[in-house]
Amino acid sequence: MKRNLLFGAAILFIAWAATSCNDLGDCQFCKIVERTSGGDLVNSGSESEYCGSDLDAFKAANPTITNPVTGNVTKVECH
Repeated sequence: MKRNLLFGAAILFIAWAATSCNDLGDCQFCKIVERTSGGDLVNSGSESEYCGSDLDAFKAANPTITNPVTGNVTKVECH
């Protein structure tokens, strides 16, 4: 019986340790949005959760871009 409890506890620990977002402070929900120069929302992508180096890579791969014709700004917004 003790062996089964120890085995079950070990499985739970491994499952907890293997999650992609261990530290809740290290994860954010991000999406790419386009806003007018006045701040009104024009277009919004779907929101996804990113953690750690994936979050840094997502932000680096999607820099803030301003359309020179319309003045609309496309950027990553996270919370």
